[in-house]
Amino acid sequence: QVQLVESGGGLVQPGGSLRLSCAASGTIGSLNTMGWSRQGEGKQRELVAAITSSGSTNYADSVKGRFTISRDNAKNTVYLQMDSLKPEDTAVYYCRFYSYARLREYWGQGTQVTVSS
Repeated sequence: QVQLVESGGGLVQPGGSLRLSCAASGTIGSLNTMGWSRQGEGKQRELVAAITSSGSTNYADSVKGRFTISRDNAKNTVYLQMDSLKPEDTAVYYCRFYSYARLREYWGQGTQVTVSS
């Protein structure tokens, strides 16, 4: 099993920044992908960004150039630096961990990000 603990959400004004963190614990394994998805009110959950254990990244078009995903493999932690935030970025952000050894995914409990003046 893998447990995910997220932190860093909150309220920020448009144009501001936030940094999300997600720490994984349990049976991690060396081959995995960690990332973030989000779900706005009345919307489907969508991928925001992901990073493999080797460092390859993938971003949604809507956040390219504004968000940066990174990870610290020694701490089993993934980060999402969110800059130039817009009201449309308001959503619950969920950490996702995918294990290639177990062929299954795990989700965090979610953290609210609200962008509003």
